[in-house]
Amino acid sequence: MSYSVLVCDDSTVARKQVKRCLQASLDVDIVEAQHGAEALALLQSKQIDLVCLDLTMPVVDGIGVLEGIKEQKIESFVVVISADIQSEMKAKVASLGALDFIEKPVKSDSLLSVLHKFGIR
Repeated sequence: MSYSVLVCDDSTVARKQVKRCLQASLDVDIVEAQHGAEALALLQSKQIDLVCLDLTMPVVDGIGVLEGIKEQKIESFVVVISADIQSEMKAKVASLGALDFIEKPVKSDSLLSVLHKFGIR
């Protein structure tokens, strides 16, 4: 089963790293966004199964994306991948519906472990 995945990060290097982790182990169709406004537009225009989301981005940040997903009742799993690892931020993204929080730089085993925990294989 192929999953549609949106990788949203303002860093090209970070997006490539997440894509490599996913493509190595899963059957995925990946689209990319450089900031939250682009991510929300993509989420409104097509069904995305999984969003890998950075928090610190220009235009609309990751919190804004999570709020938009919640407000618009968009059905998509979200995993936050960020260097902002403060416990308050982890609690905030969880309250906005993120499945989990992974610290940057992303490691393949960490990402896949989270996805498998939630039945994404």
